[in-house]
Amino acid sequence: MRTLHKENHLIERIGWLRAAVLGANDGLISTSSLIVGVGAAATAQHEVLVAGVAGLVAGAMSMAAGEYVSVSSQADTEEADMARERHELATEPEAELAELTAIYEERGVSPDLARQVAEQMMAKDAFAAHARDELGLAGHVMARPVQAALTSAATFASGAALPLVVSLLSPPGTVVWTVSIACLLGLAALGAIGARVGGASVLKPTLRVVFWGAVAMATTAAIGALIGKAI
Repeated sequence: MRTLHKENHLIERIGWLRAAVLGANDGLISTSSLIVGVGAAATAQHEVLVAGVAGLVAGAMSMAAGEYVSVSSQADTEEADMARERHELATEPEAELAELTAIYEERGVSPDLARQVAEQMMAKDAFAAHARDELGLAGHVMARPVQAALTSAATFASGAALPLVVSLLSPPGTVVWTVSIACLLGLAALGAIGARVGGASVLKPTLRVVFWGAVAMATTAAIGALIGKAI
């Protein structure tokens, strides 16, 4: 008797994982950079904290709005394509059958078998077959605007919370270095977690996110210091 093994493909996580990683990284990097930049200008510690809180709130709202708008645009395009496909299936079923047959032939199926497969797939669920094989739409890649917006806002706020807490607990005059170190450690942890959840190797994503976080903070600190001296 043939036994089927169950496979758990991590690609199904791509929708929420992308938004979560982007939100957390953005929250951590942007808020840390903001605090470091303001702190480098020799501003009082309570002013640095106020700037960080403002950055957290504004960033979370911006992430939510940006994700919702961009993913909604993707969803609108998907809906338009699906509506067009439904219309074509209703008005030109033979042409759609030929189109699906050609798709299977291009994938290496013989013409006669490709025709049989296309007929059977369309007999079961014509729209699902065309949505998947012609449009490339499947459950794990479909746009979900609300999910993306909420995930991005929540993860941004979570990432931004770390530098805020560190800046609050830092001794006077040390906020730039303590927040920078905490940010780099947090980015390394996020890179490793994101890679593990996505099933990828840990080292390369971790080094990548730490490098760009360091560049962002160093640039902001330099600009903050220059502005602080100028004024």
